[in-house]
Amino acid sequence: MLADHALPEVSGTKARRVPNPKAPTDAGLLARMAEGDRLAMQVFFRRHNVRVFRFVLRILSDHSLAEDVVSEVFLDVWRQAGRFEGRSAVSTWLLAIARHKAYAALRRRRADSAGDEAMEDMEDLSDTPDASFEKEARGEILRRCLTDLTPQHREIIDLVYYHEKSVAEVAQICDIPENTVKTRLFYARKRLATIARDAGIDRDWL
Repeated sequence: MLADHALPEVSGTKARRVPNPKAPTDAGLLARMAEGDRLAMQVFFRRHNVRVFRFVLRILSDHSLAEDVVSEVFLDVWRQAGRFEGRSAVSTWLLAIARHKAYAALRRRRADSAGDEAMEDMEDLSDTPDASFEKEARGEILRRCLTDLTPQHREIIDLVYYHEKSVAEVAQICDIPENTVKTRLFYARKRLATIARDAGIDRDWL
């Protein structure tokens, strides 16, 4: 958990983001955080914590562990704010940190628990997808697909459809070649198409 002296007070990962037309940019918040602005950290946390939590949860399938990892992620952001160079979107940089922390936690858990199920057999216990899925039918297809796919393909679908990341951004977050992203996305879309066809739902959005 975060030490009181390390970060400003923040609420749990369920904190709501309050729309504000004059809200500072993410890059601006990072610049302020690099100078020790704790209020900027609070704003940044409230803006991103829910998506980061859900992204981490899809990897770990453990609410408690995901909460701990999210704390580590934002602590790292607080410490590394001055190192952000603007070579990618802040959200891409943030998810790359989250992914690294989540898989590190997953490796520790697997090392500590001999006989754990293989990663590809882990059940997806994440919450219902966000309202950003424009149609209820689309959300249902994605939920079913995420349950059926391997963790690697599930991750690609999560980043592309939920976080709306480009192939280049996904490659950066996952630290894999763009061609690998395209291959995994192709396979995942084929699975989505199959589920949509079986459900009798239009697949134009794939």
